[in-house]
Amino acid sequence: QVQVVESGGGLVQAGGSLRLSCAASGSIFSINHMGWYRQAPGKQRELVATFTSIGSTNYADSVKGRFTASRDIAKNTVYLQMNSLKPEDTAVYYCSYIDYRGEYWGQGTQVTVSS
Repeated sequence: QVQVVESGGGLVQAGGSLRLSCAASGSIFSINHMGWYRQAPGKQRELVATFTSIGSTNYADSVKGRFTASRDIAKNTVYLQMNSLKPEDTAVYYCSYIDYRGEYWGQGTQVTVSS
């Protein structure tokens, strides 16, 4: 089994910054894919940033230039540095872990950007 836990969410004013963390633990397979997604009320879950074990990274157009994803492979942990936050960034942010066995999700962490 794999456990995925996000942390770092909270309330921030527009233009501010926030850093999210996600730690995967348990039976980790060396070849895997991790990433960040978000879901606003009444909307579909959308990609924020993903990257593989070889270091490739993909960002949603809406966050390019503002968000930066990074990974500490030794700690099985990924991060999401969010700058210049906008009210439309308000959502529950989820971390994913995927390997040959399947897909695992964290419980999510709430990010609220006030105007």
